[in-house]
Amino acid sequence: MIYFLSDAHLGSLAIERGWAHQKKLINMLEMMSKDAVSIYLLGDMFDFWMEYFIHDKKKREYHPFCKELRKLVKQGIHVHVFTGNHDQWTFGGLEKLTGAEVHYSPLTISRYGKTLYLAHGDGLLPRDWESHYPARVRAKIKRYIRLKAIFESPFLQFLFRLLPPQWGNALGYNWAKKSRLKELANPCPFKGENKEELVLFAKDQEKQGNHRDYYVFGHRHIELDFQIASGSRVIILGDTFRQWTYAKLDKHGNISLHNYEE
Repeated sequence: MIYFLSDAHLGSLAIERGWAHQKKLINMLEMMSKDAVSIYLLGDMFDFWMEYFIHDKKKREYHPFCKELRKLVKQGIHVHVFTGNHDQWTFGGLEKLTGAEVHYSPLTISRYGKTLYLAHGDGLLPRDWESHYPARVRAKIKRYIRLKAIFESPFLQFLFRLLPPQWGNALGYNWAKKSRLKELANPCPFKGENKEELVLFAKDQEKQGNHRDYYVFGHRHIELDFQIASGSRVIILGDTFRQWTYAKLDKHGNISLHNYEE
């Protein structure tokens, strides 16, 4: 069995009882380990992750989760961690802590006779997005693209890593808290086939001849299994802090969404 999950946002200041949240996630991984060949974590497993040049004591908070990933790897399970828009600032430390393979960009894999496109999902847009969306939406997307360019700037990342961890973490976790509280207060449901960016991205990929059987994403915090005209299915994983949803691909190449309950 191959499992997919995303968006735990560990350490979020908007999530009460952070240890209970982390423990439930560990229990979920232990459940998966009973029959897992591979486990893919598709980004934003941490609400904020930055690897500073100075030792960061805050990382101790995540040792149980990281230890669980290392245990899975030692059991022979292939563990893959994708960076998301909240935890993209890893420079080898996360891989060293967990033993998992870390991916910084989308990945296409073939398993059980099916081809899957895997990505966190932030910033993925169809080629014609500027002509597709109204001015208000275009302006919002452009602001996000500019912000993403700032976050991905090697020079600015270098400068941020020079900060004392307590200063950088105060900035990062409080910024992320605002995002989490805004989402919890005003959740954005499925926008529809002609508005949902990740569905439009998948349809555009198919038009270009880049066929995949499944497109699997995190990021949006909605649970979705949507078939597009080409026959491909777009899977959005929900999250693992509120909905506790995940997907699994069985040995026959069938993918399905599930809810985890202890």
